[in-house]
Amino acid sequence: MNVPLVLSQFLDRAVTLYGDKEAVQCEGRVFTYRQLEGRVNQLSRGLQSIGVAKGDRVAYLASNTVEMLEGFYGIYQLGAIMVPLNIRLKPEDYLFILNHSESKVLLVDQDLYELILPIKDLLQTVEHIIVHYKEEATKEIGYDVWLATFSPESFKRAELDENDVCSLLYTSGTTGDPKGVMLTHRNNYLHALSSMHHLRVTDEDIYLHVLPMFHVNGWGAPFYYTANGATHICLKKATPEAIFREIEAKKVTVVHMAPTVLNSLLQYYDEHKPVVDQKVRIVLAGSAPPHAFIKKVEQELGWEFIQVYGMTESSPLSLISRILPQLSDLSDDEKSRLKVKAGYQMIGAEVKVVDEFGEEVPHDGTATGEIVVRSNGVMKGYWKNEKATLEAIKNGWLHTGDVGTIDERGYIEITDRKKDIIISGGENISSIEVEGVLYDHPAILEAAVIAIPHEKWGETPHAYVVLRENAEVTEQEIIDFSRSKLAHFKAIKSVTFTDELPKTASGKIQKVHLRNEHIESMKV
Repeated sequence: MNVPLVLSQFLDRAVTLYGDKEAVQCEGRVFTYRQLEGRVNQLSRGLQSIGVAKGDRVAYLASNTVEMLEGFYGIYQLGAIMVPLNIRLKPEDYLFILNHSESKVLLVDQDLYELILPIKDLLQTVEHIIVHYKEEATKEIGYDVWLATFSPESFKRAELDENDVCSLLYTSGTTGDPKGVMLTHRNNYLHALSSMHHLRVTDEDIYLHVLPMFHVNGWGAPFYYTANGATHICLKKATPEAIFREIEAKKVTVVHMAPTVLNSLLQYYDEHKPVVDQKVRIVLAGSAPPHAFIKKVEQELGWEFIQVYGMTESSPLSLISRILPQLSDLSDDEKSRLKVKAGYQMIGAEVKVVDEFGEEVPHDGTATGEIVVRSNGVMKGYWKNEKATLEAIKNGWLHTGDVGTIDERGYIEITDRKKDIIISGGENISSIEVEGVLYDHPAILEAAVIAIPHEKWGETPHAYVVLRENAEVTEQEIIDFSRSKLAHFKAIKSVTFTDELPKTASGKIQKVHLRNEHIESMKV
Protein backbone atom coordinates (compact mmCIF):
# COMPACT_ATOMS: atom_id res chain seq x y z
CA MET A 1 0.00 0.00 0.00
CA ASN A 2 1.27 3.45 -0.90
CA VAL A 3 -0.44 6.27 1.01
CA PRO A 4 0.57 9.80 -0.07
CA LEU A 5 2.48 11.69 2.63
CA VAL A 6 0.28 14.80 2.82
CA LEU A 7 0.58 17.36 5.62
CA SER A 8 -3.16 17.73 6.26
CA GLN A 9 -3.00 14.26 7.86
CA PHE A 10 -1.24 15.82 10.86
CA LEU A 11 -4.20 18.02 11.77
CA ASP A 12 -6.59 15.12 11.08
CA ARG A 13 -4.75 13.01 13.66
CA ALA A 14 -4.80 15.80 16.24
CA VAL A 15 -8.54 16.33 15.82
CA THR A 16 -9.28 12.58 16.04
CA LEU A 17 -7.28 12.03 19.23
CA TYR A 18 -7.20 15.47 20.85
CA GLY A 19 -10.33 17.20 19.53
CA ASP A 20 -11.28 18.80 22.86
CA LYS A 21 -7.70 19.52 23.97
CA GLU A 22 -6.26 23.03 23.76
CA ALA A 23 -4.56 23.39 20.40
CA VAL A 24 -3.53 27.01 20.48
CA GLN A 25 -3.50 30.03 22.75
CA CYS A 26 -3.09 33.40 21.07
CA GLU A 27 -3.42 36.86 22.57
CA GLY A 28 -5.89 35.69 25.20
CA ARG A 29 -7.91 33.49 22.81
CA VAL A 30 -8.00 29.71 23.23
CA PHE A 31 -9.00 27.16 20.57
CA THR A 32 -9.31 23.39 20.82
CA TYR A 33 -8.13 21.19 17.98
CA ARG A 34 -11.74 20.75 16.86
CA GLN A 35 -12.25 24.52 16.82
CA LEU A 36 -8.96 24.99 14.97
CA GLU A 37 -10.12 22.51 12.33
CA GLY A 38 -13.35 24.49 11.95
CA ARG A 39 -11.42 27.71 11.36
CA VAL A 40 -9.18 25.92 8.85
CA ASN A 41 -12.26 24.71 6.95
CA GLN A 42 -13.67 28.25 6.94
CA LEU A 43 -10.37 29.55 5.57
CA SER A 44 -10.28 26.93 2.81
CA ARG A 45 -13.83 27.83 1.77
CA GLY A 46 -13.03 31.54 1.89
CA LEU A 47 -9.95 31.19 -0.31
CA GLN A 48 -11.85 28.94 -2.69
CA SER A 49 -14.59 31.57 -2.98
CA ILE A 50 -12.10 34.14 -4.28
CA GLY A 51 -10.62 31.80 -6.86
CA VAL A 52 -7.74 30.05 -5.12
CA ALA A 53 -7.21 26.58 -6.60
CA LYS A 54 -4.58 23.86 -6.62
CA GLY A 55 -1.11 25.21 -7.38
CA ASP A 56 -1.96 28.87 -6.66
CA ARG A 57 0.32 30.79 -4.32
CA VAL A 58 -1.07 32.42 -1.18
CA ALA A 59 1.28 34.77 0.70
CA TYR A 60 1.31 35.57 4.43
CA LEU A 61 2.87 38.63 6.04
CA ALA A 62 2.09 37.88 9.66
CA SER A 63 3.51 37.44 13.14
CA ASN A 64 3.15 34.27 15.21
CA THR A 65 -0.64 34.12 15.53
CA VAL A 66 -3.44 31.57 15.26
CA GLU A 67 -4.22 33.14 11.87
CA MET A 68 -0.73 32.25 10.64
CA LEU A 69 -0.93 28.75 12.12
CA GLU A 70 -4.29 27.91 10.52
CA GLY A 71 -3.02 29.29 7.22
CA PHE A 72 -0.77 26.29 6.68
CA TYR A 73 -3.63 23.79 6.78
CA GLY A 74 -6.27 26.00 5.18
CA ILE A 75 -4.09 26.52 2.13
CA TYR A 76 -3.01 22.87 1.89
CA GLN A 77 -6.58 21.59 1.78
CA LEU A 78 -6.90 23.41 -1.55
CA GLY A 79 -3.64 22.03 -2.86
CA ALA A 80 -2.39 25.63 -2.94
CA ILE A 81 1.11 26.78 -2.00
CA MET A 82 1.95 28.89 1.05
CA VAL A 83 4.42 31.78 0.67
CA PRO A 84 5.41 33.01 4.17
CA LEU A 85 7.03 36.47 4.10
CA ASN A 86 9.73 37.73 6.44
CA ILE A 87 8.24 40.63 8.42
CA ARG A 88 11.59 42.49 8.50
CA LEU A 89 11.98 43.11 4.79
CA LYS A 90 11.52 46.36 2.91
CA PRO A 91 8.54 47.13 0.63
CA GLU A 92 10.66 46.61 -2.49
CA ASP A 93 11.57 43.12 -1.24
CA TYR A 94 7.89 42.24 -0.92
CA LEU A 95 7.29 43.60 -4.40
CA PHE A 96 9.89 41.25 -5.85
CA ILE A 97 8.76 38.18 -3.91
CA LEU A 98 5.03 38.65 -4.50
CA ASN A 99 5.53 39.24 -8.22
CA HIS A 100 8.17 36.54 -8.64
CA SER A 101 6.04 33.95 -6.82
CA GLU A 102 2.96 35.14 -8.73
CA SER A 103 1.00 35.12 -5.49
CA LYS A 104 -2.76 35.41 -5.99
CA VAL A 105 -3.81 36.41 -2.46
CA LEU A 106 -1.97 38.20 0.34
CA LEU A 107 -2.98 37.90 3.99
CA VAL A 108 -1.35 40.52 6.20
CA ASP A 109 -1.48 41.69 9.83
CA GLN A 110 -2.84 45.20 10.32
CA ASP A 111 0.38 46.43 11.93
CA LEU A 112 2.36 45.23 8.89
CA TYR A 113 -0.05 46.55 6.26
CA GLU A 114 1.89 49.82 5.93
CA LEU A 115 4.77 47.82 4.42
CA ILE A 116 2.52 46.81 1.53
CA LEU A 117 0.93 50.21 0.85
CA PRO A 118 3.94 51.70 -1.04
CA ILE A 119 4.02 48.80 -3.52
CA LYS A 120 0.34 47.84 -3.65
CA ASP A 121 -0.29 49.36 -7.08
CA LEU A 122 2.78 47.60 -8.51
CA LEU A 123 1.64 44.09 -7.60
CA GLN A 124 1.10 42.16 -10.82
CA THR A 125 -0.75 39.04 -9.67
CA VAL A 126 -2.21 39.74 -6.21
CA GLU A 127 -5.99 39.93 -6.65
CA HIS A 128 -7.07 40.18 -3.01
CA ILE A 129 -5.52 41.53 0.20
CA ILE A 130 -7.04 40.26 3.45
CA VAL A 131 -6.10 41.94 6.74
CA HIS A 132 -5.86 40.24 10.14
CA TYR A 133 -7.04 42.46 13.04
CA LYS A 134 -8.25 45.02 10.49
CA GLU A 135 -8.89 48.57 11.64
CA GLU A 136 -11.88 50.49 10.30
CA ALA A 137 -9.76 52.91 8.26
CA THR A 138 -8.12 50.12 6.27
CA LYS A 139 -9.97 49.61 2.98
CA GLU A 140 -9.38 45.89 2.55
CA ILE A 141 -11.15 42.63 3.44
CA GLY A 142 -11.23 42.11 7.22
CA TYR A 143 -10.23 38.56 8.12
CA ASP A 144 -12.56 37.88 11.06
CA VAL A 145 -15.76 39.16 9.39
CA TRP A 146 -14.84 37.45 6.12
CA LEU A 147 -14.00 34.13 7.82
CA ALA A 148 -17.27 34.09 9.76
CA THR A 149 -19.31 33.97 6.56
CA PHE A 150 -18.06 30.45 5.72
CA SER A 151 -19.01 27.08 7.18
CA PRO A 152 -16.67 25.27 9.60
CA GLU A 153 -18.00 21.88 8.50
CA SER A 154 -15.83 19.24 6.81
CA PHE A 155 -14.17 20.49 3.61
CA LYS A 156 -13.75 18.41 0.43
CA ARG A 157 -10.03 18.58 -0.24
CA ALA A 158 -8.17 18.74 -3.51
CA GLU A 159 -6.50 15.52 -4.60
CA LEU A 160 -2.83 15.78 -3.68
CA ASP A 161 0.37 13.97 -4.51
CA GLU A 162 3.12 13.91 -1.90
CA ASN A 163 5.50 15.44 -4.43
CA ASP A 164 3.29 18.51 -4.91
CA VAL A 165 4.92 21.75 -3.77
CA CYS A 166 3.30 23.03 -0.56
CA SER A 167 5.65 25.82 0.53
CA LEU A 168 7.59 28.48 -1.33
CA LEU A 169 10.15 29.98 1.06
CA TYR A 170 12.33 32.87 0.01
CA THR A 171 15.90 32.98 1.27
CA SER A 172 17.36 36.23 2.54
CA GLY A 173 19.16 37.03 -0.70
CA THR A 174 22.40 38.45 0.69
CA THR A 175 23.68 38.63 -2.88
CA GLY A 176 21.18 39.44 -5.61
CA ASP A 177 17.47 38.76 -5.41
CA PRO A 178 16.13 36.20 -2.91
CA LYS A 179 15.53 32.66 -4.16
CA GLY A 180 12.27 30.79 -3.65
CA VAL A 181 12.85 27.35 -2.12
CA MET A 182 10.25 24.81 -3.25
CA LEU A 183 9.41 22.27 -0.54
CA THR A 184 6.95 19.44 -1.13
CA HIS A 185 4.48 17.70 1.17
CA ARG A 186 6.88 14.74 1.21
CA ASN A 187 9.83 16.96 2.18
CA ASN A 188 8.01 18.44 5.15
CA TYR A 189 6.23 15.23 6.17
CA LEU A 190 9.35 13.07 6.45
CA HIS A 191 11.30 15.92 8.02
CA ALA A 192 8.55 16.24 10.66
CA LEU A 193 8.74 12.52 11.51
CA SER A 194 12.50 12.74 11.99
CA SER A 195 12.38 15.99 13.96
CA MET A 196 9.60 14.90 16.32
CA HIS A 197 11.64 11.81 17.17
CA HIS A 198 14.91 13.60 17.83
CA LEU A 199 13.29 16.49 19.73
CA ARG A 200 11.15 14.00 21.71
CA VAL A 201 7.88 15.78 20.93
CA THR A 202 4.81 14.40 22.75
CA ASP A 203 1.18 15.29 23.40
CA GLU A 204 2.25 16.66 26.79
CA ASP A 205 4.38 19.37 25.21
CA ILE A 206 3.47 23.03 25.35
CA TYR A 207 5.37 24.77 22.55
CA LEU A 208 6.06 28.51 22.59
CA HIS A 209 6.42 30.05 19.12
CA VAL A 210 9.43 32.35 19.45
CA LEU A 211 11.00 31.61 16.09
CA PRO A 212 8.73 33.23 13.48
CA MET A 213 6.58 30.77 11.56
CA PHE A 214 7.82 32.32 8.32
CA HIS A 215 11.42 31.51 9.23
CA VAL A 216 13.60 28.43 8.86
CA ASN A 217 13.00 26.04 11.80
CA GLY A 218 9.91 28.10 12.64
CA TRP A 219 7.65 26.74 9.92
CA GLY A 220 8.37 23.15 10.98
CA ALA A 221 6.48 23.60 14.25
CA PRO A 222 2.97 23.67 12.71
CA PHE A 223 3.66 20.16 11.44
CA TYR A 224 5.30 18.07 14.16
CA TYR A 225 3.78 19.75 17.22
CA THR A 226 0.32 19.55 15.64
CA ALA A 227 0.80 15.90 14.65
CA ASN A 228 1.45 15.06 18.30
CA GLY A 229 -1.43 17.08 19.72
CA ALA A 230 0.86 19.47 21.55
CA THR A 231 -0.39 22.92 22.56
CA HIS A 232 0.84 25.93 20.57
CA ILE A 233 1.40 29.23 22.37
CA CYS A 234 1.55 32.09 19.84
CA LEU A 235 3.58 35.14 20.80
CA LYS A 236 3.49 38.16 18.47
CA LYS A 237 6.25 40.15 20.20
CA ALA A 238 9.02 37.91 21.51
CA THR A 239 10.73 40.11 24.09
CA PRO A 240 12.70 38.46 26.93
CA GLU A 241 10.07 39.61 29.43
CA ALA A 242 7.22 38.19 27.31
CA ILE A 243 9.04 34.89 26.72
CA PHE A 244 9.66 34.33 30.44
CA ARG A 245 6.11 35.41 31.26
CA GLU A 246 4.66 32.83 28.86
CA ILE A 247 7.06 30.10 29.99
CA GLU A 248 6.01 30.64 33.61
CA ALA A 249 2.28 31.21 33.12
CA LYS A 250 1.62 28.59 30.44
CA LYS A 251 4.05 25.94 31.75
CA VAL A 252 5.89 25.89 28.42
CA THR A 253 8.08 22.81 27.88
CA VAL A 254 9.90 23.60 24.63
CA VAL A 255 11.08 26.71 22.76
CA HIS A 256 13.08 27.11 19.54
CA MET A 257 15.27 30.20 19.14
CA ALA A 258 18.46 31.75 17.76
CA PRO A 259 21.59 32.32 19.90
CA THR A 260 21.02 36.09 20.12
CA VAL A 261 17.54 35.51 21.56
CA LEU A 262 18.98 33.07 24.10
CA ASN A 263 21.59 35.66 25.00
CA SER A 264 18.84 38.21 25.72
CA LEU A 265 17.04 35.64 27.91
CA LEU A 266 20.18 34.97 29.90
CA GLN A 267 20.69 38.71 30.45
CA TYR A 268 17.08 39.02 31.62
CA TYR A 269 17.53 36.03 33.93
CA ASP A 270 20.63 37.57 35.52
CA GLU A 271 18.71 40.75 36.28
CA HIS A 272 15.28 39.42 37.30
CA LYS A 273 15.83 35.79 38.37
CA PRO A 274 12.42 34.49 37.21
CA VAL A 275 11.40 31.14 38.71
CA VAL A 276 10.42 28.36 36.29
CA ASP A 277 9.37 25.11 37.94
CA GLN A 278 9.08 22.84 34.90
CA LYS A 279 11.85 21.40 32.74
CA VAL A 280 12.23 23.36 29.49
CA ARG A 281 13.94 22.20 26.29
CA ILE A 282 15.75 24.99 24.45
CA VAL A 283 16.29 24.10 20.79
CA LEU A 284 18.91 26.39 19.32
CA ALA A 285 19.76 26.96 15.65
CA GLY A 286 21.30 29.62 13.47
CA SER A 287 24.94 29.68 14.58
CA ALA A 288 27.13 28.06 17.20
CA PRO A 289 26.51 29.63 20.63
CA PRO A 290 29.35 30.46 23.02
CA HIS A 291 30.27 27.56 25.29
CA ALA A 292 29.26 29.65 28.32
CA PHE A 293 25.64 29.84 27.11
CA ILE A 294 25.17 26.08 27.37
CA LYS A 295 26.64 25.85 30.86
CA LYS A 296 24.40 28.65 32.05
CA VAL A 297 21.23 27.18 30.52
CA GLU A 298 21.81 23.74 31.98
CA GLN A 299 23.56 24.50 35.27
CA GLU A 300 21.85 27.74 36.38
CA LEU A 301 18.40 27.55 34.78
CA GLY A 302 18.22 23.75 34.94
CA TRP A 303 16.87 23.53 31.39
CA GLU A 304 17.95 21.17 28.61
CA PHE A 305 20.00 22.58 25.72
CA ILE A 306 19.67 21.04 22.24
CA GLN A 307 21.66 22.36 19.29
CA VAL A 308 20.35 21.65 15.76
CA TYR A 309 21.59 22.49 12.28
CA GLY A 310 19.87 22.94 8.98
CA MET A 311 18.86 25.34 6.22
CA THR A 312 15.73 26.24 4.30
CA GLU A 313 16.82 24.09 1.36
CA SER A 314 16.75 20.94 3.54
CA SER A 315 13.36 21.45 5.26
CA PRO A 316 15.46 22.45 7.42
CA LEU A 317 17.06 20.15 10.05
CA SER A 318 19.81 17.64 9.24
CA LEU A 319 21.95 17.50 12.40
CA ILE A 320 21.28 17.42 16.13
CA SER A 321 23.76 17.70 18.97
CA ARG A 322 22.77 15.69 22.00
CA ILE A 323 24.97 13.40 24.05
CA LEU A 324 24.97 9.85 22.71
CA PRO A 325 24.55 7.25 25.49
CA GLN A 326 28.01 5.78 24.95
CA LEU A 327 29.42 9.22 25.82
CA SER A 328 27.53 9.62 29.09
CA ASP A 329 30.73 9.22 31.15
CA LEU A 330 32.23 12.42 29.74
CA SER A 331 32.70 15.33 32.14
CA ASP A 332 30.09 18.10 32.17
CA ASP A 333 32.58 20.41 30.47
CA GLU A 334 33.27 17.88 27.70
CA LYS A 335 29.54 17.32 27.21
CA SER A 336 28.80 21.01 26.85
CA ARG A 337 31.61 21.35 24.32
CA LEU A 338 30.03 18.56 22.28
CA LYS A 339 26.62 20.21 22.51
CA VAL A 340 27.91 23.43 21.00
CA LYS A 341 28.69 21.53 17.80
CA ALA A 342 26.14 21.20 15.00
CA GLY A 343 25.95 17.51 15.86
CA TYR A 344 25.39 14.15 14.21
CA GLN A 345 23.06 13.31 11.35
CA MET A 346 19.37 12.90 12.03
CA ILE A 347 17.32 9.93 10.81
CA GLY A 348 16.68 10.26 7.08
CA ALA A 349 19.66 12.58 6.48
CA GLU A 350 23.13 11.76 5.18
CA VAL A 351 25.65 14.48 5.96
CA LYS A 352 29.30 14.62 4.91
CA VAL A 353 32.19 17.05 5.07
CA VAL A 354 34.02 17.08 1.73
CA ASP A 355 37.09 18.73 0.22
CA GLU A 356 37.19 20.68 -3.04
CA PHE A 357 37.27 17.40 -4.97
CA GLY A 358 34.15 16.02 -3.30
CA GLU A 359 36.08 13.52 -1.18
CA GLU A 360 35.28 13.11 2.52
CA VAL A 361 37.78 14.75 4.84
CA PRO A 362 39.32 12.67 7.66
CA HIS A 363 37.11 12.22 10.75
CA ASP A 364 39.65 13.85 13.02
CA GLY A 365 37.90 17.05 14.12
CA THR A 366 40.60 19.10 12.40
CA ALA A 367 40.41 18.77 8.61
CA THR A 368 37.92 21.22 7.15
CA GLY A 369 35.61 21.01 4.16
CA GLU A 370 32.15 21.92 2.93
CA ILE A 371 29.11 20.32 4.53
CA VAL A 372 26.89 18.52 2.02
CA VAL A 373 23.50 16.90 2.65
CA ARG A 374 21.40 14.21 1.00
CA SER A 375 17.99 13.67 2.59
CA ASN A 376 14.25 13.36 2.13
CA GLY A 377 14.05 16.99 3.17
CA VAL A 378 16.19 18.46 0.39
CA MET A 379 14.16 20.87 -1.72
CA LYS A 380 12.62 20.22 -5.11
CA GLY A 381 14.59 23.23 -6.34
CA TYR A 382 14.46 27.01 -6.59
CA TRP A 383 11.30 28.51 -8.07
CA LYS A 384 11.91 29.65 -11.65
CA ASN A 385 15.68 29.44 -11.17
CA GLU A 386 17.13 26.25 -12.66
CA LYS A 387 20.66 27.68 -12.77
CA ALA A 388 20.74 28.26 -9.01
CA THR A 389 19.23 24.81 -8.41
CA LEU A 390 22.00 23.13 -10.41
CA GLU A 391 24.62 25.12 -8.50
CA ALA A 392 23.19 24.08 -5.12
CA ILE A 393 22.50 20.39 -5.83
CA LYS A 394 25.42 18.59 -7.44
CA ASN A 395 25.65 14.84 -7.96
CA GLY A 396 22.65 14.31 -5.69
CA TRP A 397 24.05 16.33 -2.77
CA LEU A 398 22.96 19.73 -1.46
CA HIS A 399 25.99 21.98 -1.00
CA THR A 400 25.31 24.10 2.07
CA GLY A 401 28.07 26.69 1.76
CA ASP A 402 28.99 25.97 5.38
CA VAL A 403 32.52 24.90 6.28
CA GLY A 404 33.20 22.49 9.12
CA THR A 405 34.96 19.47 10.58
CA ILE A 406 33.80 16.00 11.62
CA ASP A 407 35.28 14.07 14.53
CA GLU A 408 35.74 10.34 15.09
CA ARG A 409 32.33 10.13 16.83
CA GLY A 410 30.47 11.62 13.86
CA TYR A 411 29.87 15.06 15.40
CA ILE A 412 30.12 17.89 12.86
CA GLU A 413 31.25 21.35 13.91
CA ILE A 414 30.55 24.43 11.80
CA THR A 415 33.69 26.51 11.58
CA ASP A 416 32.24 29.19 9.31
CA ARG A 417 30.20 30.10 6.29
CA LYS A 418 32.33 30.02 3.16
CA LYS A 419 31.78 33.75 2.71
CA ASP A 420 32.60 34.48 6.38
CA ILE A 421 36.00 32.77 6.50
CA ILE A 422 38.81 35.27 6.96
CA ILE A 423 41.96 34.53 4.96
CA SER A 424 44.87 36.42 6.50
CA GLY A 425 48.36 35.90 5.11
CA GLY A 426 47.20 32.66 3.52
CA GLU A 427 45.82 31.31 6.82
CA ASN A 428 42.11 30.52 7.28
CA ILE A 429 40.53 32.10 10.37
CA SER A 430 37.12 31.05 11.66
CA SER A 431 35.09 34.13 12.59
CA ILE A 432 32.98 31.87 14.83
CA GLU A 433 36.04 30.84 16.83
CA VAL A 434 37.08 34.46 17.35
CA GLU A 435 33.54 35.47 18.37
CA GLY A 436 33.46 32.64 20.91
CA VAL A 437 36.53 34.13 22.61
CA LEU A 438 35.07 37.64 22.63
CA TYR A 439 31.91 36.41 24.35
CA ASP A 440 34.11 35.34 27.28
CA HIS A 441 35.00 38.99 27.95
CA PRO A 442 32.89 40.23 30.89
CA ALA A 443 32.16 43.61 29.24
CA ILE A 444 30.89 42.20 25.91
CA LEU A 445 27.20 41.52 25.39
CA GLU A 446 27.31 40.69 21.66
CA ALA A 447 30.07 40.35 19.07
CA ALA A 448 30.38 39.74 15.36
CA VAL A 449 33.66 39.34 13.48
CA ILE A 450 34.17 40.08 9.79
CA ALA A 451 37.10 40.29 7.39
CA ILE A 452 38.35 43.73 6.40
CA PRO A 453 41.01 44.49 3.76
CA HIS A 454 44.63 44.76 4.85
CA GLU A 455 47.52 45.97 2.71
CA LYS A 456 50.00 43.34 3.93
CA TRP A 457 47.88 40.35 5.00
CA GLY A 458 45.05 40.63 2.50
CA GLU A 459 42.40 40.43 5.25
CA THR A 460 42.35 40.76 9.01
CA PRO A 461 39.63 40.12 11.64
CA HIS A 462 37.58 43.14 12.72
CA ALA A 463 35.06 42.99 15.57
CA TYR A 464 31.74 44.76 15.95
CA VAL A 465 30.97 44.83 19.66
CA VAL A 466 27.93 45.67 21.81
CA LEU A 467 28.88 46.31 25.44
CA ARG A 468 26.88 45.35 28.50
CA GLU A 469 25.05 48.16 30.24
CA ASN A 470 27.43 50.48 32.14
CA ALA A 471 30.45 48.46 30.97
CA GLU A 472 33.61 50.32 29.99
CA VAL A 473 36.44 48.88 27.92
CA THR A 474 38.79 50.25 25.30
CA GLU A 475 39.48 48.94 21.82
CA GLN A 476 43.05 48.04 22.81
CA GLU A 477 41.88 46.10 25.86
CA ILE A 478 39.62 43.96 23.66
CA ILE A 479 42.41 43.42 21.14
CA ASP A 480 44.79 42.40 23.94
CA PHE A 481 42.15 40.05 25.37
CA SER A 482 41.75 38.27 22.03
CA ARG A 483 45.54 38.01 21.63
CA SER A 484 45.76 36.38 25.06
CA LYS A 485 43.28 33.67 24.04
CA LEU A 486 44.12 33.06 20.37
CA ALA A 487 47.07 32.58 18.05
CA HIS A 488 48.10 36.13 17.19
CA PHE A 489 47.21 35.84 13.51
CA LYS A 490 43.62 34.98 14.56
CA ALA A 491 43.26 37.83 17.04
CA ILE A 492 41.19 40.85 16.09
CA LYS A 493 43.11 43.88 14.88
CA SER A 494 40.41 46.52 15.33
CA VAL A 495 37.01 47.12 16.94
CA THR A 496 33.86 49.06 16.15
CA PHE A 497 31.61 49.75 19.14
CA THR A 498 27.91 49.82 18.29
CA ASP A 499 24.59 49.99 20.15
CA GLU A 500 23.16 46.99 18.30
CA LEU A 501 23.97 44.45 15.61
CA PRO A 502 21.75 43.98 12.54
CA LYS A 503 19.69 40.79 12.85
CA THR A 504 17.23 38.71 10.92
CA ALA A 505 13.69 38.24 12.25
CA SER A 506 14.82 35.08 14.07
CA GLY A 507 17.71 36.93 15.73
CA LYS A 508 20.58 35.77 13.53
CA ILE A 509 23.30 38.41 13.08
CA GLN A 510 23.52 39.68 9.49
CA LYS A 511 27.21 40.05 8.78
CA VAL A 512 26.56 41.15 5.20
CA HIS A 513 25.23 44.46 6.59
CA LEU A 514 28.34 44.88 8.74
CA ARG A 515 30.57 44.28 5.72
CA ASN A 516 28.61 46.83 3.70
CA GLU A 517 28.76 49.31 6.58
CA HIS A 518 32.53 48.97 6.79
CA ILE A 519 32.91 49.47 3.04
CA GLU A 520 30.82 52.64 3.22
CA SER A 521 32.84 53.94 6.17
CA MET A 522 36.05 53.57 4.12
CA LYS A 523 34.64 55.86 1.44
CA VAL A 524 34.21 58.78 3.82
